[in-house]
Amino acid sequence: MTQRKGEKPTISIQEHMAIDVCPGPIQPIKQISDYFPRYPRGLPPSAPPPKAGHAGPQSPALSSSSAAASATESDRPNEDKPDRACAGAAASSQASRRDEEPDVEGYDSDDSTTLGTLEFSLQYDQENNALHCTINKAKGLKPMDHNGLSDPYVKLHLLPGASKANKLRTKTLHNTLNPVWSETLTYYGITDEDMVRKTLRISVCDEDKFRHNEFIGETRIPLKKLKPNQIKNFNNCLEKQLPVNKTEDKSLEERGRIMISLKYNTQKSCLVVGIIRCAHLAAMDANGFSDPYVKTYLKPDENKKSKHKTAVKKKTLNPEFNEEFCYDIKYADLTKKTLEVTVWDYDIGKSNDFIGGVSLGINANGERLKHWFDCLKNKDKNIERWHTLTNELPGSLND
Repeated sequence: MTQRKGEKPTISIQEHMAIDVCPGPIQPIKQISDYFPRYPRGLPPSAPPPKAGHAGPQSPALSSSSAAASATESDRPNEDKPDRACAGAAASSQASRRDEEPDVEGYDSDDSTTLGTLEFSLQYDQENNALHCTINKAKGLKPMDHNGLSDPYVKLHLLPGASKANKLRTKTLHNTLNPVWSETLTYYGITDEDMVRKTLRISVCDEDKFRHNEFIGETRIPLKKLKPNQIKNFNNCLEKQLPVNKTEDKSLEERGRIMISLKYNTQKSCLVVGIIRCAHLAAMDANGFSDPYVKTYLKPDENKKSKHKTAVKKKTLNPEFNEEFCYDIKYADLTKKTLEVTVWDYDIGKSNDFIGGVSLGINANGERLKHWFDCLKNKDKNIERWHTLTNELPGSLND
C-alpha cells in the first residue's frame, strides 16, 4: 500500500483495536488469552508460545512506537503492572491445576475401575455341611444417588439354580461409598457335590425406597476353589453384571434344602425315614414366609397306604421337624422302591402350595442315589444327608 506525500498514515481496524488509547505509552489491550493461556498439549507451561503477528501492513511510526512501548514496559517492575502480575499468577495456577487434573478428553472411562472393591472371606464347614460367607467391607463404590453416595447392601446366590430360596443378604448401610458390614451369612445343607459344581455370586446393590434397587457390581467364586474347613480371604474388584446362562433348566429351580435320615431296622424289618429339618425354603406367603410341612411316599404304592405327614411349622423358612416314619418292608424289596419327599405350604381356605421335592432310590443319581445305597449297605445305621429341593414334583423327575 503506497502513501502519498503529506497524507496522514491510515491505521487498519485490527491495529486500532490492538492499541490502548489511554494517555501514556502505547499498550496492547489485554486479551482473554493473557489470563487463560492455551498451551499446546505436551508442552510445559513455563514456555508460552509466541503470539502471532497482526495481519496486514504496519506503518513505520506504529512499529517504532510499539517498540518503544515494549522497551518501556520491560524496564518497569511488576509492581507497576498489577494487571500483568495477576495475569501471570492466574496463568501459573491454571497450568499447575492442569497438571493435577486428568485429561478428560484423553481419559477412557472403564466401569470396571469405578465400581469399587469388596473384601470378604469364605469357609466350607464340611462336618456341618455349611458355607460361611463373611462380608467385611467395600471401598470406592460407584455413587448411585443424587447426593453422590449410595445405600449399599450385599446379596448372595448359588449358581446354577439361583432363586429367592437361596438368596441371602446383609443389612443396608446408608449414605456411604465405603461400607463396613462385618456380617456373616451361612448356607446350610451344602454338600461335597455342591462344592464341585456350584458358584457363589456376590452382588452389591443400592437400596432405593421409592423405586427399584440398583445394581452396582458383582463377583463370582467357584466353590471348588475352597478347601474344607479352611478360611479363604478375598479382595475382589466388582464387575458388571454377567449374563445368566439361559440354557439352564428352569424346571429344576432350587426351592430349599432338606435333611433326611435313612435306616433299615433289621429287627423290625422296616425302613425308618427321618425328617430332620429344612433350610432356605422358598417363601410362598405374602408375609415373606411359609407354613411348611413334609409328606413322604414309598412308591410304587398299590394300597395307597405309604403316605406320612409331619406337623405344620408356622411362619418359617428354616423349620425343624425331627419326626420319624416307619415303612414295613422286606430288605430285598428296597431295590424296587423309590422314596418321594415333598414339602408344602399350608394355607387355610385354599389348596396348599407345593414348595419343592426330592426322590431317593435306585433310579436317582448323585447324592440321592449315594444316600440310598449307603442305607442298603449299612443296616441298622442311621445315615443323614442334605438334599436339594426342586420345583418339580418328584414323580416327574427323570434322574
